[in-house]
Amino acid sequence: MTSGGPFIVALHTNDTDRLDVGALDRVKVTLHGTEVVAIADVAYGIVNRGEIGLFLEVAAALNGKDGDLVQVILEQKPGSVVNIKKKLDKNVLKKEEVFEIIQDVVENKLSEVETAYFVAGCYINGLSLEEVQFLTEAIVRFGGTLEIRKKPVMDIHSIGGVPGNRVSMIVVPIIAAAGLTIPKTSTRSITSASGTSDTVEIFAPVAHTKEKIMEIVKETNGCLVWGGTLDLASADDKLIKIERPLSLDPEGILLASIMAKKKAAGATHVLLEIPVGEDTKVKDVKRAKELGKKFEVLGKKMGILFEVVIIDGSQPVGCGIGPALEARDVLQVLQGRGPDDLRERSLFLAEKLMEMAGIKNAEDKAKSILHSGLALEKFRAIMKAQGGNPDVTLEDIKIGKYTYEGVAQKEGKIKRIHNKQVAYLARSAGAPQDKGAGVYMHVKLKDKVKAGDTLLTIYAESNEKLLHACKVWEEKEIIEL
Repeated sequence: MTSGGPFIVALHTNDTDRLDVGALDRVKVTLHGTEVVAIADVAYGIVNRGEIGLFLEVAAALNGKDGDLVQVILEQKPGSVVNIKKKLDKNVLKKEEVFEIIQDVVENKLSEVETAYFVAGCYINGLSLEEVQFLTEAIVRFGGTLEIRKKPVMDIHSIGGVPGNRVSMIVVPIIAAAGLTIPKTSTRSITSASGTSDTVEIFAPVAHTKEKIMEIVKETNGCLVWGGTLDLASADDKLIKIERPLSLDPEGILLASIMAKKKAAGATHVLLEIPVGEDTKVKDVKRAKELGKKFEVLGKKMGILFEVVIIDGSQPVGCGIGPALEARDVLQVLQGRGPDDLRERSLFLAEKLMEMAGIKNAEDKAKSILHSGLALEKFRAIMKAQGGNPDVTLEDIKIGKYTYEGVAQKEGKIKRIHNKQVAYLARSAGAPQDKGAGVYMHVKLKDKVKAGDTLLTIYAESNEKLLHACKVWEEKEIIEL
């Protein structure tokens, strides 16, 4: 059995009484001179008296096997627990205290409950800019970094919250084709219908070692990979896992998370996109400017040039929402077709990145690279280098065969599209786990429709999930007229 994080061992209730160990207490387990500190789970009917059950992570660390004799003693809580309580008590943490917490997170010395209290403390009491800097440095220090020699190293990042916003999959090949270096690491979906890595995975594997990524970048100038298997900012991935159940996203951890990932990827220039809208993480322009300023200040402290662009996040970008549907949008844009808004936004961001790198006539150059087919050629080269099929066609990208059309019940103009509900609808259909599931939008804000016009199409890979999504469509007000 695997814990997926902290080291855990199972002990019989008689043994925990004898050792004066309670549930969630720490024990030191020693085998052949190797020591592991683990969380104790009081087991009933799983292990016998005098036995210990090792979760796979502990067994691997100890190189243990059935029948081995181990020593078990009570272990004190790590000092970082005291630091976590300080944050819960509204105190400002010192550099060494933040570092101690993150080191213990990375080394699995904290239970998920203790890590959750740290996240909660940051969420409730916030982090100062100095604490955010310490957190960023700690995440990078106890993670890994890419060593990219060709400078400048460009990067692009979106705060998120807008369905279908797969601009980086178009911007990266444009920038790479312009001769600039752009190693793009992304996350998988947390609450959305698809993360960038989920969509890229339609074309090629996204999980690679740091060495492999550097090879890909050296060969093609760019990459589109998942950061989760690289040990780049591994503490950040553990914090995200804790945030997911309650969709917590403390600003301080958000700042440090993005900053650490960029620092770990070797970025020297970062273009940060902050979508603003009722359903996005940032609700108004004033708040977006305040957040953008914090990124710029922190970037300067970390040796990274940040430029912030504030964009409209009031509706989905592109038409497809869900891995395969988004992949189709991306491929069509690279082929000179596809949704206008996805193409224009991608060109705008590519232009901004080129200007940051000092390229003249950036607007014309970005358009020329896309319209000439050079961006498509570069995209295929990157996907090939990542182990994918460089010749993939639209027909190769399979979408769910079970469909339902959501239609307008009356005549009118599209007044609002609820981004969160659109994402929820796509997830109800099976996205992102079912790659072919999702939603295809047929309308944009201010479009005029008649009764019976198709507003969106739901795609699912099973009839059961389609029925579930249809129920969501009927119960939620996803598109307002």
